Amino acid sequence: MQFTTRPTLQGTFGMVSSTHWLASQSAMAVLENGGNAYDAAVAGAFVLHVVEPHLNGPAGEVPILLAPAGGEVSVLCGQGVAPAGATIPHYRALGLDLVPGTGPLAAAVPGAFDAWLLLLRDHGTKTLADVLRYAVGYAEHGHAPVENVGTTVASVQRLFETEWTSSAAVYLPDGRPPRPGVLLRNPALAATWRRLLDEVSGTAGREAQIDAARDVWRTGFIAEALLRQSARPTLDSSGAHHTGTLTAADLAAWSASYETPATYDWNGWTVCKAGPWSQGPAFLQQLALLPPDLPPHGSADYVHLLIEGCKLAMADREAWYGDAGEVPLAELLSPAYNAGRRALIGDKASYELRPGAPGGREARIAAHARVDVGPGAAGVGEPTVATDGTTRGDTCHLDVVDRWGNMVAATPSGGWLQSNPVVPELGFPLGTRLQMTRLEEGLTDSLTPGRRPRTTLSPSIALRDGEPVLAFGTPGGDQQDQWQVHFFLAVVLRAHARGGLDLQGAIDEPNWHNDSFPSSFYPRGTRPGSVTVEARMPAGVVEELRRRGHDVTVGGPWSEGRLCAVARDPGTGVLSAAANPRGMQGYAVGR
Repeated sequence: MQFTTRPTLQGTFGMVSSTHWLASQSAMAVLENGGNAYDAAVAGAFVLHVVEPHLNGPAGEVPILLAPAGGEVSVLCGQGVAPAGATIPHYRALGLDLVPGTGPLAAAVPGAFDAWLLLLRDHGTKTLADVLRYAVGYAEHGHAPVENVGTTVASVQRLFETEWTSSAAVYLPDGRPPRPGVLLRNPALAATWRRLLDEVSGTAGREAQIDAARDVWRTGFIAEALLRQSARPTLDSSGAHHTGTLTAADLAAWSASYETPATYDWNGWTVCKAGPWSQGPAFLQQLALLPPDLPPHGSADYVHLLIEGCKLAMADREAWYGDAGEVPLAELLSPAYNAGRRALIGDKASYELRPGAPGGREARIAAHARVDVGPGAAGVGEPTVATDGTTRGDTCHLDVVDRWGNMVAATPSGGWLQSNPVVPELGFPLGTRLQMTRLEEGLTDSLTPGRRPRTTLSPSIALRDGEPVLAFGTPGGDQQDQWQVHFFLAVVLRAHARGGLDLQGAIDEPNWHNDSFPSSFYPRGTRPGSVTVEARMPAGVVEELRRRGHDVTVGGPWSEGRLCAVARDPGTGVLSAAANPRGMQGYAVGR
């Protein structure tokens, strides 16, 4: 029996896995109280806003994949669009060639709050007060923060003290960063949710009350406070003070929406992802690039194959994905196209960015994407992973499956405490997702009013013979659809060999990532040929990768990935869950 850090949980009532134990347990409490997976996910998500404020917030964004029992998988898009005034000429006139990584100029229309409420309205059973009570409690009475909250605040402490003073009021309450074991409170956030609940309490009916709360966000006191913050000159990562472009019309016009997922069939499995406004199809392309027969799992041949296939998929992401232009997704996932791409994989590591030409189209890459900015230029946004395997900033993830078979996977992000100043009246900041757009005309990811920035957020649901079986995901920006591919293949290969899903064993396997393509985050660096592996990877594999030309950095033994997963066996009804031990805060719960 292979050693794992924890057991894979099994039961029949309900399972939750998330990147913080308080969110997992709060979601489980909702299940215990008769709620379904969607009620539980919403409660857990609002707790994540409180306990992981360096990783996500209400004014951030979230893609949600949901598989209702007996229904079709759908995508709920909680990614807001670029405001009407967010034009390339406007940013160029400010002397910018990149959208800043922080500050109001980088703020899209906030999307997370509306997406969670739409999920609750359409698929949940609980009231807004029922699901918000856990977040309100932790914001009002405090929680013991994880170490990375204090580390993140310490990294921006001087900025908070001198410029972003509203953030200092929340995150430097005694002049010091938050510390483990010392309760951290956010009374402004608790007051925001209490006022929201009070304003909608007179509305009759659960669904109508939720819609009333969505209106308060878009046009009421919350919208007014967001607009005041966007209009405040703010020091951002460009080194200058800028105001944002968000207007009342932008907030009022946008709402979350449902979409059909992008899918790919592989060896009896169907993997469902958000569309090419996300990074999700890059996962599908990596599956499409695999040969019929894989090398031995975990071998140097296997790792080399996945690294080189990832480079090709990410080059196509760079050339073709986005919301500002046509994305030829059918061709990008077609057998003929990927057979030609697969032929490019040789025995040696590639150091080139090699997008393809689906349907004979000519690839166009942003000018900045061709520049090697060097290893020190990894992004400061969502969570670039450094060459030693450590992270700066990050994201969250949450998976739930209930006893009825409803399943949800979501990756909340944005609106980090280090992204924008805290809105003093609200207790949370604006997001910075526009940093993922380009200030160059004619690209599929060009900054375009009314269009979504191409995001890296990428939750997953996998079906077996048409039945939802597995919901999973991870924080990690550009690394998300690397770590998830490695996890998924490990689950499938282990299931084939052992006759069942071993979620924890797959999560615990040594992981790796590469940075041989432009980062999605400011300042958009790239490191051709780079591969970062965990120190637990066998020395012989590392040596062989280096012999093949990979620029290998050996990171910490538990430094790659923060995967969460839940599963349901359609034949037996047995539920299972697992969570990542890396970072020492992700937990699965269930019974």
